Amino acid sequence: MNIRLIANTAGYILWVEAAFLLLPLLVSFIYADGCWSTFLLCAAICFVVGTLLRLCKAKRTNLHNRDGYATVALAWVLLTLFGALPYVFTGAIPHYIDAVFETASGLTTTGASILTQIEGLPNSVLFWRAQTQWMGGMGVLVLFLALMPHLGGSAVFLMNAESPGPIKSRLVPRLGDTAKILYTLYLGLTVAETIALRIAGMPWFDAITHAFTTLSTGGFSIKNASIAAYNSPAIEWIIIVFTVLASINFSLMFLAIRGQIKSVLKNEELRTFLLITVLAVAAVCANLMMQMDLPFSQAVRDAAFQVTTISSTTGYATRDFALWPTFSQAILVLLMLIGGCAGSTAGGTKVSRILLQLKSVKRELNRIIHPNRISVITMDGQTVAEQAVSSAMVFQTAYLLVLIVGALVVALDGMGITESLSASLACISNIGPALGELGPTSNFAGLNYLSKLVLSLEMLMGRLELMPLLVLLNPATWRNK
Repeated sequence: MNIRLIANTAGYILWVEAAFLLLPLLVSFIYADGCWSTFLLCAAICFVVGTLLRLCKAKRTNLHNRDGYATVALAWVLLTLFGALPYVFTGAIPHYIDAVFETASGLTTTGASILTQIEGLPNSVLFWRAQTQWMGGMGVLVLFLALMPHLGGSAVFLMNAESPGPIKSRLVPRLGDTAKILYTLYLGLTVAETIALRIAGMPWFDAITHAFTTLSTGGFSIKNASIAAYNSPAIEWIIIVFTVLASINFSLMFLAIRGQIKSVLKNEELRTFLLITVLAVAAVCANLMMQMDLPFSQAVRDAAFQVTTISSTTGYATRDFALWPTFSQAILVLLMLIGGCAGSTAGGTKVSRILLQLKSVKRELNRIIHPNRISVITMDGQTVAEQAVSSAMVFQTAYLLVLIVGALVVALDGMGITESLSASLACISNIGPALGELGPTSNFAGLNYLSKLVLSLEMLMGRLELMPLLVLLNPATWRNK
């Protein structure tokens, strides 16, 4: 384990966070909310600690696989711990563990919150809250590789550890250039949604913060009633479009921009994701019309908005879906498990993993029926390496184990089985709202500190797809041999 190089790289990440803290400082000046000195102090703390970590000079300048996983996990933990400071210092969230929960929820784009009154917070704090989701959406380490591609071959281990999905791919040969392309697309979509929301009637500040939290599939809103506060079909349909785009592999967007439309349309994961979304919208719409007597236009609007924001793991709400029929709630829970596409900002287990697991089941059945037949699993006409197939199965097992442990901890807090399971699922899948007492019209403020810490850890595990944090917590990681 190259501890010095890991610490050195973590120092760079804190420098990046210090730079991001200067943006809400500017917002504080613009709106004169009196918080600029707090953000300056927090930026200074991040810069100083980052500088101290940068003083750790490593003899070896190359990261290995476990080093990359440990670096990514440690970086996200540090970002969370230091990102909580503005909440505490401004008094927006007085208790540090609550602030850690809110920051973890922001950086992991989960959207779960302990805040009961959002609209009374200073604009700079609201901006920081939304910005943490935008930072975490594409990945802080990806931004780091785009800005400082000095690690050479070691960068692949950082990208592999932070990028979502079972199969990793590059857009161009150099990882630093790939990172730049990803962030250019991400920034471009954010600007486009900001303009669209402004045209639809949102003030500029609202449009910017909601674009941040939509493209990151985070779901933090600056309104107590979330998107329902605007009561605007135009705003809702704009968010529907951009949550779907954010759920699609950004590599496919790059190919589409380059004119390779046929390659995009042949992608199995994309076709499956869109099919699941359309079928879920149709099923929920029909269920709302039959059991709640909603008119067709309202049922389509509610179903499309809630299905896309849940399947993309954004977590916005315009209705209290905890009061919907059980059939519709069951569909939403299944969408929480599945999530979006690999290589997107969405959470969940990812559609590609579900496809690999279904194909693995089909192959195993064929082996029983035809023992002598040799079969391989393919995706988009390409053979999938057995290691990727095995990793998908291991991920699913670890995912379920963490989900169960989280649910048990929340159950110790006196919550019912619905709240316990849905809260753990919402956090590990980075969705946000749960069901029951922790549903979209409520929050996680009533949980005890143990539950909040465990759920914060689940959020980080879900965003990093378990393995980096499991590697960091494994004692074998820190042995030199």
